[in-house]
Amino acid sequence: MASTINNTAARKGSTYLYLICLVAALGGFLFGFDTAVISGTVSLVKRDFALDAVSEGWFVSCALLGCIVGVAFSGKMSDKYGRKLVLIISAVMFLASALGCMWSSSFTTLIIFRLVGGLGIGVASMVSPLYISEFSPSRYRGMMVSLYQLALTIGIVLAYFSNAYLAAHTNDTYAGSEMRTIFSAEVWRAMLGLGALPAGIFLLSLFAVPESPRWLLLKGEEQRAKHILIKIDGEEAAEGEITAFKQQNKNADTSVKELFKPIYRKALWIGLLLPFLSQVCGINAVIYYGPRILEQAGFTLNNALGGQVTIGLVNVVFTFVAIFTIDIWGRRPLLYVGVGGAVTSLIIIGILFALDITSGPWILIFILAFIACFAFSFGPVCWVIVSEIFPNSVRGTAMSLATLSLWIGNFLVGQLTPLMLEGLGSSWTFWLFALCCSPALWLTWKLIPETKGRSLENIENYWKEDFKQAGQVNKSSPI
Repeated sequence: MASTINNTAARKGSTYLYLICLVAALGGFLFGFDTAVISGTVSLVKRDFALDAVSEGWFVSCALLGCIVGVAFSGKMSDKYGRKLVLIISAVMFLASALGCMWSSSFTTLIIFRLVGGLGIGVASMVSPLYISEFSPSRYRGMMVSLYQLALTIGIVLAYFSNAYLAAHTNDTYAGSEMRTIFSAEVWRAMLGLGALPAGIFLLSLFAVPESPRWLLLKGEEQRAKHILIKIDGEEAAEGEITAFKQQNKNADTSVKELFKPIYRKALWIGLLLPFLSQVCGINAVIYYGPRILEQAGFTLNNALGGQVTIGLVNVVFTFVAIFTIDIWGRRPLLYVGVGGAVTSLIIIGILFALDITSGPWILIFILAFIACFAFSFGPVCWVIVSEIFPNSVRGTAMSLATLSLWIGNFLVGQLTPLMLEGLGSSWTFWLFALCCSPALWLTWKLIPETKGRSLENIENYWKEDFKQAGQVNKSSPI
């Protein structure tokens, strides 16, 4: 009888955990949708506003500048006011951006609302995985945080589908001049405006989720935190987590200076370098400028958008590899295999462009291979690792620095890719991405520890032990 009750409680806890994490992962969905929807609008906006290469790059990357600003303030805000409130703010910005872009009257207005959307993406990209990581038991944390990346990839593929569908139906008859403008004459408005629907769902759903239990513990609200932890994993596990948290965070320094202590130097390097490298490998060049790259390989615009849909589907499918293996195989093996495959694919794509082997499916095949390798390694594993490695007391601020690094890399790729494609050509562009991607193999080998199955407090303690051991080695070494 007791085992039946325990099994029922465990099932309820798992259901509760999945539901809450799925709501938080909607931030990733909106991140992916807003990031990818731009790919189908670039050529259309360029035509309607007569943009040059610099203005085209600004249209794509202005949202990334908003992301950088959003990330910069979201860390301290989430540490001070809580993860939930900051997620609600991001949902409001997503909604305002989608509606504003759809009704924008000028290129300047369009840029302003793209910047607002960028603020929302920046906030959600930091706080969503942070919230999920703090909410999840250690044995499920890799899978739960990977749900964020899965939602991101689903957002990307749905943006591709909606773009392809709207582009194929621009000649349909619509009643009213405004509807004709949005869905036919200037269909990019409909592409950007569709993001209002998931943004509204995200906003309403957030009011039903609780605050992060670890943030509540940091604020001294032990009873509220305990109530949530019991619902997630039972009373015994809740007591254990609270005890471990208290022991680890006794007299903890909550200032940002804690992050720059020598003890956490390796964690900081990982948090800054891994997200940056995950962007300069060229993943968002394919997402933002995929149709243009495929057009250079001989595809027509509609076929290129169809190829982009295929890219999105592969991204979703191979993210499941990470979801089902990250807590079994670990983080490091996925990074080794995925990054190695991504570098190889990028080199081959550059060779195919250099040899002018652009007819047939070869370019698309190796772009898909690159996407697949990214999808089960860099994509989800990066978010999992940076949400795990920092101390509880400054995790929000630390995550904002790591995510800021990611968006700086993303901004550079978004701004420079059109210039690189025009100035260097496709082959050298992809070879440069391969060169930028390869240091992640060294980073995985030298700095990144295996964190599967470890509690956040245990990972925090690992850095202290590692620092002590390094100090002992240096003392015993001859001068």
